[in-house]
Amino acid sequence: MQKIVVTGMGAVTPLGIGVDNYWNNLIAGQSGIDRIQCFDPSELAVQVAGEVKNFNPSDYLPKDLIRKTDAFMQYAYIAAEEAIKQSNLEIEPMRTGIVMGTAMSGISTIAYTQDALSGASHKKVGPRFVPKILGNIAAANIAIDYNIQGPSFTVSTACSSGGDAINTACMCIQTGKADVMLALGAESVLCPLVIYSLANAKALSRRNDSPSSASRPFDVTRDGFVIGEGGGALILETEEHALARGAKIYGEVKGCGNTCDAHHVTAPHPEGRGAMDCMQLALNDAGLNPEDIGYINAHGTATNKGDLVETSAIKKIFSNKLPYVSSTKGATGHMMGAGGITEAITCIKAIETGIIPPTINLTEVDPECAGIDFVACEPKKADIKYAMSNAFGFGGQNSSIIVGKYQK
Repeated sequence: MQKIVVTGMGAVTPLGIGVDNYWNNLIAGQSGIDRIQCFDPSELAVQVAGEVKNFNPSDYLPKDLIRKTDAFMQYAYIAAEEAIKQSNLEIEPMRTGIVMGTAMSGISTIAYTQDALSGASHKKVGPRFVPKILGNIAAANIAIDYNIQGPSFTVSTACSSGGDAINTACMCIQTGKADVMLALGAESVLCPLVIYSLANAKALSRRNDSPSSASRPFDVTRDGFVIGEGGGALILETEEHALARGAKIYGEVKGCGNTCDAHHVTAPHPEGRGAMDCMQLALNDAGLNPEDIGYINAHGTATNKGDLVETSAIKKIFSNKLPYVSSTKGATGHMMGAGGITEAITCIKAIETGIIPPTINLTEVDPECAGIDFVACEPKKADIKYAMSNAFGFGGQNSSIIVGKYQK
């Protein structure tokens, strides 16, 4: 098996645009969650979200691209641009591929277009509507601009989409179909349609009076997740290819796991069967033992069942030596398809800097989650070699990615 290394990273998040902005605000304990600004939420039961702040697409993208893309595509494009620039990659068209992960693609454009069409004429539907809502067009626009002609996939596995994009990209490299893969995740679902549905399902926090503390993973007072948005990107390539071109290597993808609970479309398996199997498969793929993992970036959405099940699964797999565990969703909200990438970046940065990011807003650990160090409120220093990123989603989808410190 070839070593797969990370040579470029990009991030667009509620904590800032660019990996450095994201990371610095994350370890400073900042919150990217506030009252919704992109529309008037005053009539909704849920009025808070993790939006990308002060985002003006014309600062980053040409006008023609803005006109023909949904916000999730724009976030993907900007993250990809950062990752490609950081990697100093000269793209070999047929040996470079792309995998895009997104849970709900252009759902906001669909909702707003239907709203404009209701009671109006067909002229309210623009000619770019269909390509603006398709998940694969995010990858297509990037491939067109960077002449990426190798494997191209778009995966939609709910909130594990970003992690599964990494897994799929690694499979393309290991099977020899590409030397370099761009793994992406992006999401922007902020519209009344989505919020009404998730609020009616009692999945969302209703702490409208305190947005910055609304997302409370593993806390006894948690009352649901907060929607986030953004994009993330990783340049993955074989070690041989990276060394041959003198690339800086930021880390290594050691192992990937993917499972399905085969239990329920929205609820996790009550005993964490799928999550446990997924983490174990990632460990097996990496050739590591549970005690080798120093940090887990948990899925940790701040839902009642989700946090309990993930905590139980972690305790069962890592019982001999529990690693540090934190959820960055307290700061960013749940970025869905984007989160699997940005949280893998978090793990790479934790290994690189020796800093474990905190779970903000965690003031009293739920007694049923007790026994794990969730790095509450303040970051911790720790020298770790390997970290795991979990991403679990509707449909019982589970993804676990293990990254490690690169050693030649």
